[in-house]
Amino acid sequence: MIGFRAPLLSTLGLLLGSTAVWAADPEIHWPSGWQVEEVAPDDQAPAQPKAVSRQRAIKNDENGATLMVMELTGTPIEAGHTVNLQGVLLEMRKSIQKDFAQGGYQSVCTKMHPTTLSRLEALETTCVITENGRHVLSQTLVGAVDTDKAYVFSYAGQAEAYESSKDEVSSVRDSLKL
Repeated sequence: MIGFRAPLLSTLGLLLGSTAVWAADPEIHWPSGWQVEEVAPDDQAPAQPKAVSRQRAIKNDENGATLMVMELTGTPIEAGHTVNLQGVLLEMRKSIQKDFAQGGYQSVCTKMHPTTLSRLEALETTCVITENGRHVLSQTLVGAVDTDKAYVFSYAGQAEAYESSKDEVSSVRDSLKL
């Protein structure tokens, strides 16, 4: 299985890290059968007085191999700071593409397009990762900014699992309360 979690996790922490008043964690309902993981802070991220909230669920096959990962990250932002959401998502996308390219994979990503995440206006992009022309993985990034937090909801998985998990991903997005 391709290691696709690390680029997303480290990039978000580095790009959005800042201080602010920290609100309660978002409410998210993971699908049954998914393993919910506690996400420890990234050791490589700069020290922050306020924590980044991270929630993740993993869907494994019968042998324990990872098929899909969904994660919601909320990063506090300073009062008065304006987050360039499109710029952040573009940097995250570039990082993902670079990391996969170093592993010998090719990637093509959609243009950023408007969507929603919970009650917030958001931007979304999806990358299709291939190896020798064979679709092996897809990853979607959805970013939104609230008054005091920036959010990224990401989901990625092996090609078949990504397609077959669309209803579960939609269910999580529809139930999300930020």
